[in-house]
Amino acid sequence: MGSAIIQLLVLAGIAVFLVLRLRSVLGTREGFEKPPLSMPDPASRRADARRDFEVIEGDVDTDIIDHVPDGSDAAKALAAMKMAEPGFSVGEFLHGARGAYEMILMAFERGELEDVQAFLAPDVFDSFAEVVKLREDQGLTVEANFVGVRELTLKDATFDRDTAEAELTVKFVGELTSVVRNKAGDVIEGSPNEIKRQRDVWTFARKMGVDDPNWQLVATGE
Repeated sequence: MGSAIIQLLVLAGIAVFLVLRLRSVLGTREGFEKPPLSMPDPASRRADARRDFEVIEGDVDTDIIDHVPDGSDAAKALAAMKMAEPGFSVGEFLHGARGAYEMILMAFERGELEDVQAFLAPDVFDSFAEVVKLREDQGLTVEANFVGVRELTLKDATFDRDTAEAELTVKFVGELTSVVRNKAGDVIEGSPNEIKRQRDVWTFARKMGVDDPNWQLVATGE
């Protein structure tokens, strides 16, 4: 068997392994799609005005029921978060989560995790860093560009009244272009001209009622 064929088989095996590892860490990528004609302005999703978020029993808080069913465990958890921290807004959190998703995802793709380490729980950082190191050891590089978030949904919310620890789980459907190159600079996966759709479910955590407003990514996957 010629050396060129052996090299191609080795590269193919590496690519398959990396795809499986990426799915276990970040999520799944499905198909290729043409880019939309225009992307919505994320700023348009911000609340029009700051509201008073004091939770009064019997009142309907649209900031909550716009995202989770009224009376659900998630709705009760969000109401408890607002009692612990009256300035908390679900809408503003999701707007921030959209930006965090792009920032963290692109840092992972580019192997620049130090830039977002403060926003990652230690075990999540270690998991991401393991994949980045694997790519580097194999001489592989990723060129990626973020297109936008096609879908963002609040899947669940929990709140521990004893510790004031809040967790919010968000489903993202992002769109990006990416290519993987080998040591020689040859593309072995992806295309810079085609958009991939990626699905991720991330859980963010934070203690409510403290000065630090930053949420940390504490879990990935379903």
